[in-house]
Amino acid sequence: MKKILHILSAIIIVSVAVSCATGSRNSMGGEVTGVGGTSWAEPTPYGMVLVDRGSVKMGPAKDDSLWNLKADSRGVSVDAFWMDETEITNAKYKQFVFWVRDSIIRERLADPTYGGNEEYKIEEDREGNPVTPHLNWAKAIPWRNANEDEQRAIESLYRINPITGVKELDPEQLNYRYEIYNHTEAAKRKNRLNPERREYNTDKPTPTTLPLISKDTAYVNDDGQIIRETVTRALTGPYDFVNTYIVNVYPDTTAWINDFDNAYNEPYVRMYFSHGGYSDYPVVGVSWEQANAFANWRTDFLRRSLGREGIYIEPYRLPTEAEWEYAARAGKSDNMYPWDGDLPLTEEQGCFYANFKPQEGNFVQDGQLITSRVGTYAPNDFGLYDMAGNVSEWTSTAFTESVGKLTSDLNPEYRYDAAQEDPYKMKRKIVRGGSWKDVAHNVRSDLRMWEYQNEQRSYIGFRCVRSQIGFAKGTKSKK
Repeated sequence: MKKILHILSAIIIVSVAVSCATGSRNSMGGEVTGVGGTSWAEPTPYGMVLVDRGSVKMGPAKDDSLWNLKADSRGVSVDAFWMDETEITNAKYKQFVFWVRDSIIRERLADPTYGGNEEYKIEEDREGNPVTPHLNWAKAIPWRNANEDEQRAIESLYRINPITGVKELDPEQLNYRYEIYNHTEAAKRKNRLNPERREYNTDKPTPTTLPLISKDTAYVNDDGQIIRETVTRALTGPYDFVNTYIVNVYPDTTAWINDFDNAYNEPYVRMYFSHGGYSDYPVVGVSWEQANAFANWRTDFLRRSLGREGIYIEPYRLPTEAEWEYAARAGKSDNMYPWDGDLPLTEEQGCFYANFKPQEGNFVQDGQLITSRVGTYAPNDFGLYDMAGNVSEWTSTAFTESVGKLTSDLNPEYRYDAAQEDPYKMKRKIVRGGSWKDVAHNVRSDLRMWEYQNEQRSYIGFRCVRSQIGFAKGTKSKK
């Protein structure tokens, strides 16, 4: 028996020795070497610059008795992200509008009501297996040679102007539907599906009641009306964190009149968004809700171009207030503007750093009247243009008077998705940077302002960000 045990021991020792000898090749030598994974060097997103991770003293650092402003700075840190080097232009936003237009037309071309051309919607793969129905963007819209049914489908998205008699796109029909999974709410311990994982304190009983969740939903009723509502119910599964939105995407061109009493701004109503001469100017008349819809579309537009199902890409989104201020001030805590100094122009030559309102009644002293072409003025040290003036910019952050005290100092963000029935004051979102109509004080980078999320103003636009995946070795944050 001992002889057998000695033989077995020898076999085990030999086996271990062999394993150690080959461990460098098959990672089975008893040492933890880690599991490899695929990775790639993320290319620079088109039109964006990388804002390295860093910290800044956020908010005004000095009292300003003239404006009744109290010093209220606090240190915050943000991770690296990509940011649009300019505000979203009319041309870029128009690409979104036209995509929505073309998607609706393709839906109608596939609709039996308009002839039912199945080539405009894909429901099977090449092997004949059923797939989730989706539009066939490879099939061109017959703008010039449409048959009678196709012509009706295309023209159904247009209307005749009752005054001019000209055929024009019907903005009321340009609605974009999208879904967002709320990862933050889904990750919260209180919302875990397994009740034993909601409470770790073993002195307390395991929760027996299901947590309540709120989710936004939107749908079109039988009368063709868009219904938006917030549903509150007991948690039933992961789908409860999917929020559905239907947003009309066309900018409110009438903002140019509604924002200014007794002013002749009609040419901007007719021309600012539609005329090619304004293509490189920042889009305005876009609400916070429309800006979010654009960011979602931009993410999906990129994902579709990659040609692979189920691929994950970091989404485009609005910047948090902290990200915006850190980027605007180029990571510096001792400046009030995107540039050094306390003035929006050079004292020696009188050259302006931004598009704003230099004097009462004098909009043109800086060379502009309303908005300016993006990138007209010099960028800040991060390579970002128009972070002061031109147009104010939406952030993702909800506004409340105590927002600075509610947020963490690590990637701070205060998010509140207001329900339809919430008081209007709870639908305020933070805007930053000031605009072409603001005096120098209001284009400071360290000041917080707000607007209602459904408002569309002639002086508010936006730009997008994307969180950087990982962090390049050897990259240093700018001071």
